[in-house]
Amino acid sequence: MVNPRAAPRKYFVRLGNYGRMRDMTYLPVHPPRVLRIPIRSLEHAVYLWGADSAPAIFLLHGFADTAMSFQFLADRLADRWRVIAPDLQGFGATGWNPRGYWFPDYFADLDALLNEFSPDEPVRLAGHSMGGNIATHYAGILPERVALLVSLDSFGLRETNPEQAPERFAEWLRQWRTRPEFNVYDDENAYAGIIRERAPHITADRAVYLAPFWSKRTESGKWTSRIDPNHKMVNPILYRRAEARACWQRIRARTLLVLGGESKTWARYYREGGRDDFHPWFADLRETTIPGAGHMIHLDQPELLARTLDDFFSRSGIPI
Repeated sequence: MVNPRAAPRKYFVRLGNYGRMRDMTYLPVHPPRVLRIPIRSLEHAVYLWGADSAPAIFLLHGFADTAMSFQFLADRLADRWRVIAPDLQGFGATGWNPRGYWFPDYFADLDALLNEFSPDEPVRLAGHSMGGNIATHYAGILPERVALLVSLDSFGLRETNPEQAPERFAEWLRQWRTRPEFNVYDDENAYAGIIRERAPHITADRAVYLAPFWSKRTESGKWTSRIDPNHKMVNPILYRRAEARACWQRIRARTLLVLGGESKTWARYYREGGRDDFHPWFADLRETTIPGAGHMIHLDQPELLARTLDDFFSRSGIPI
């Protein structure tokens, strides 16, 4: 596991289309502490920024990401907040689940995490993309556990049709026979480039800093993803938006939807009428947009997002 507290090193980076080669150093303002916590028989990596005595914010990362992607957000939040973010099952430095990955497992993992760090008080909870879907479901399943809720460029998935089920099951069975794999790269900086493709506004030095938390070295000396390859398999259970709506309408928490101004996910969501099938199901939902950010808001514009979260969590009626 990469040690985020280790002395920073200088990277000699090929920036490709982003610029010429040069020395680059990113220095974390607030390096995290990393705990290894057994949650439901699987060891989880949990990252902590800020003082233990500070009010807590819980952050959930999205698919194919890691909690360490919140480092740049924590740089701006940890002066006054305790930021707590786990690597979800099969991502980052958390263990791989030999049983495969089922969405309700994330609800149970989150519930165990909150009971560990905030057993008696409702929490401030934010999630990005898949993490936002986890957070908004959980806040409706156990509404008494969430006081304030933020969904980052996340608003559920498109509706599915039951007629899709046979082919979905068949595809899942085919994938179990062949078992998916991730690409392997010769260059240790390959993942810095991948990060910049997904978050085009992230600075090059931050992408290089983050790359070791997205990748690992193979026995042959090459580089591949830290993610369990089983995450590439399709979910055999179709997404049922009606179930999501049933959860959303039970949410008591004041909720903020944060959209990336350049997010293709957001554009598709509006084009397909998603706003009209999201907002009405929440009792208290407001919306804001971060300019200059794509889907990876926390990487593209962490300073602006930190200001938005700080303002929402500070002014929404919960004592600090």
